Amino acid sequence: MEQKKPILGSSTACVLILNRETSTVHTANIGDSGFMVVREGEIVHKSEEQQHYFNTPFQLSLPPPGHGPNVLSDSPESADTMSFPVQEGDVILIATDGVFDNVPEDLMLQVLRDVEGEHDPVKLQMTANTLALMARTLSLNSEFLSPFAISARRNNIQARGGKPDDITVVLATVTM
Repeated sequence: MEQKKPILGSSTACVLILNRETSTVHTANIGDSGFMVVREGEIVHKSEEQQHYFNTPFQLSLPPPGHGPNVLSDSPESADTMSFPVQEGDVILIATDGVFDNVPEDLMLQVLRDVEGEHDPVKLQMTANTLALMARTLSLNSEFLSPFAISARRNNIQARGGKPDDITVVLATVTM
């Protein structure tokens, strides 16, 4: 029999479940990936970033053997959980920090307002692609005062420009 070895690594996580019977969303979020729910052009629910300190998000991880006490490692129980009602047409965005660190909320809202109540999966995919491309473009702009750079400055770190990072976008609208 093969010798099994543990898979080492870490990850942030954001999980949303829609209960259509009760029109309720249940969430669990750990780290700096996250979600937002938009209704009538406004953010009505949003996850909060979890960090140990600046640019060090909570993460589910399996540290290398012998390094356990020297590595930050968070358990699933550390996740922020929420439950809240949603309405027909609400827009739900789930994204990695590569989006939230580079795209200001006002730009995200401009894009998301256009798909409120949208049921066409092609239009939703095109909008998700637009957000991902916007995040990538801004992440590579060294002159842009990104949300990440603003946060860095709040932590007395002089930073300007975007932050190249993983970029993932999942976009949906609520239909009952």
